[in-house]
Amino acid sequence: MELLIFYPLAGFSLMLALGVVMNKSPIGSALCLIGMMLGLAGIFALQQAHFIAILQVIIYAGAIMVLFMFVIMLLNLKGTDTKWRARERNTLLTVLTTFLALGVLYKVITVIFEFNLDSPAKVPDTFGTAAVIGETLFTDFVLPFEVASILLLAAMVGAVVLAKTKLD
Repeated sequence: MELLIFYPLAGFSLMLALGVVMNKSPIGSALCLIGMMLGLAGIFALQQAHFIAILQVIIYAGAIMVLFMFVIMLLNLKGTDTKWRARERNTLLTVLTTFLALGVLYKVITVIFEFNLDSPAKVPDTFGTAAVIGETLFTDFVLPFEVASILLLAAMVGAVVLAKTKLD
């Protein structure tokens, strides 16, 4: 029964993720990203991680995407037609991306063949609860948490500085 919900939700999320990358409009990409975050929250809810699903909706699909939309509208970005030009830099990026994709594919194949995927792991009863997430976030991951908040603050300040008109 869960698979009847999971597969359409995963396909919906994948299509919206492709929409983020392939959309020419920044607003359209941001809206596709919001939909993808909501689909991901649905997948979390299917895995009985309801707290993480709610956090996904409130923090990412809500607050972070409002910040993205604010920055996009503040910078007044328009959909521009950029064409791929044959330059040495583009060739280097293509080669590096190919190596990265091959490395990820190699790692996925080794993980699949090394592990026994027939018996699923038992999820602990405290998985996804607010107490466990709060304890982990503010003990083991306090530095990345603070770095992320400083980066978001720097992004907001940078957007305001870029959008500020010159006063004479």
